[in-house]
Amino acid sequence: MDTQKFTTKEFKEKLEATHDFPTLYMFKFIVLEEKKEEVKALFPLNDVVYKPSSKGKYMSVTAKVMAPSSDFVIGIYQKAHQIQGIIAL
Repeated sequence: MDTQKFTTKEFKEKLEATHDFPTLYMFKFIVLEEKKEEVKALFPLNDVVYKPSSKGKYMSVTAKVMAPSSDFVIGIYQKAHQIQGIIAL
């Protein structure tokens, strides 16, 4: 499997090349159903949309957030990375 890892600097450069901040940014994650509230806690002021997997074991969690900067986006991903088993899309 070919997986590419990004450094924070590279990710910041990509974000700034593809977005004009401030911007509406969509975060999308997949987690075990019992972890969905941990993801929701990352977005206390925003609406979060949940979509269960066909068997209900996993949950897609989507939040659209007004992101003031690339550093804000990176900060959310760094916090999300602390949630066990999370997959960022």
